Amino acid sequence: MEIFDDDLNAEVIGFGALNVDKLYSVENIAGADEESFIKTSQDTPGGSAANTIVGLSRLCVSTSIIGKIAEDEDGELIEYNLAMNEVFSNNLIYADKGSTGKCLGFVDSNGDRCLYVDPGVNDDIVIEEINTLNIMRCKIMHYTSFVGDSFKTQIKLLDNLNKDTILSFDPGMLYVQKGFDEIKPILDRCNILLINESELRLLFDDEESSYEQLAKKLLDDGIGTVVVKRGSEGVFACNNKEICEVQAFECSVVDTTGAGDSFNSGFLYAFLNNFTLEKSCEIGNWVASKAIGGFGMEKFPSLEELKEFINN
Repeated sequence: MEIFDDDLNAEVIGFGALNVDKLYSVENIAGADEESFIKTSQDTPGGSAANTIVGLSRLCVSTSIIGKIAEDEDGELIEYNLAMNEVFSNNLIYADKGSTGKCLGFVDSNGDRCLYVDPGVNDDIVIEEINTLNIMRCKIMHYTSFVGDSFKTQIKLLDNLNKDTILSFDPGMLYVQKGFDEIKPILDRCNILLINESELRLLFDDEESSYEQLAKKLLDDGIGTVVVKRGSEGVFACNNKEICEVQAFECSVVDTTGAGDSFNSGFLYAFLNNFTLEKSCEIGNWVASKAIGGFGMEKFPSLEELKEFINN
């Protein structure tokens, strides 16, 4: 019999790929038939869901993550990072064979990036490996993308979510490229959609309509809150009560990898604490502005820093 441990009850649970980001700082990102050189390199635990979950944990939200790792050095690094950031490990899945996922990232002097993903065991998650008792009392389930078949497991898990659980969804380009119909089961259950403008346009195959119009179409489809992340242009968000456009904060940029994930952390923290939609976007933008000042999660703000920002 599976036993639910109330001591490990998480407010937010992420479900997405677990990778080690192997980040290379380069002078410029090479195109076809071009060369560049590597200035520095470092290995950082990552994955979109993991970045958001670790960010929330640093803001003193109780968190856990559904993800799969192998018994290798990269898996150990991910497990250690989650433990150091006080993310509950009760939903981690350990593979008997294979390798932990990797993401090779090249970041240029402007903070722009290109990514290459080796999913490893991330794509081998089946519903039987998930203890559904562990997810019944979470307030938010946060979905992000997989390269392969674990997407199907995410869809199957929807039937096991408590009806009161908020589903937050950041599809990323991988899922948007599947097309509207394929990700529709998740969109139909989604309460908060966190999507960037390029993904939103691709989802509708529409370069002519405004992002505001496209976001409102999703509201009409039943999604409670739609947030359109626009990078340095800020954020547009809407729900049935409020519409807002919030400017980005000026900041020095070291690495934009995970900028959207760090925004998600700030936004979901604010949502949990009943801030208005506009204030939630402002908090998300501020958290993202701090996070992109370093590699990985090294510059991610603490709850004390966030409270100081809110109070000021």
